[in-house]
Amino acid sequence: MKNDLSKAERTRQFIIETTAGIFNTKGYAGTSLSDLTEATGLTKGSIYGNFESKEEVALACFDYNLLKINRAVQQRLDQETSFHKKLLVYVQIYHSFTGSPFPEGGCPILNTAIDADDTNNLLKDKAAKAILAWKKRLIDLLRGGIAAGEFKTDVAPEQTALSMIALIEGGIMIAKVTNDPTSLVKILKTVELLITQIKT
Repeated sequence: MKNDLSKAERTRQFIIETTAGIFNTKGYAGTSLSDLTEATGLTKGSIYGNFESKEEVALACFDYNLLKINRAVQQRLDQETSFHKKLLVYVQIYHSFTGSPFPEGGCPILNTAIDADDTNNLLKDKAAKAILAWKKRLIDLLRGGIAAGEFKTDVAPEQTALSMIALIEGGIMIAKVTNDPTSLVKILKTVELLITQIKT
C-alpha cells in the first residue's frame, strides 16, 4: 500500500510517524522545530515543504495517534459477541496506557486536551471531537445492550458513557501526575463495577 503513495506522500507519512510520539509526549508548545529535524533527519525546508506549519504537523500527528488506538479498540470490539464484553474492552485497552496500542507518551486525547486547552483551538477541537466520537460509540453500545436485554432498561446511556470516559481519562491523569499506575488500576475497577451494575 505504501508503494502506491507518491514520494511527497511517503515523506509526509514518514514525518508524521516519526514525530507523532514527540508531540504526544512534549505537547505542541514543548515540541520545537529542532525536535522535528533531529528526529526525522530532514531539514527545516523539507518539513515545511510538506507541511505549512508546525501546527499542521501536530494536527496530523494527533489523527495518526488516535487512529492507532481506535483501530486496536475496534479490532477487540469485533472479537466480542456481547455488549457487556464490548464495554469491558475499554477497561482492558486502557489498563496500560503506556504500552501497545498507545503511542509514545500515552493517551493522545488526554495529552492534547490538557496541552491545547487554552493555547491551540484547532488541537482542542480535535480532542473534543475525539471525546464526542468516543461518547457516541459508548452510547451506541449501551443502547444496543438495552435493546438486546443485556442491560437494565433504566440505564442512562449518555450519563454512563460520560462517566466511563471521565473515570478512564481521569485515572490516566492521576496515574501520570502521581507516577502511580496502581491508581489507574483501582479506577478501572470502578469502571468495571459500573458496567457490571447495569447488567440485567
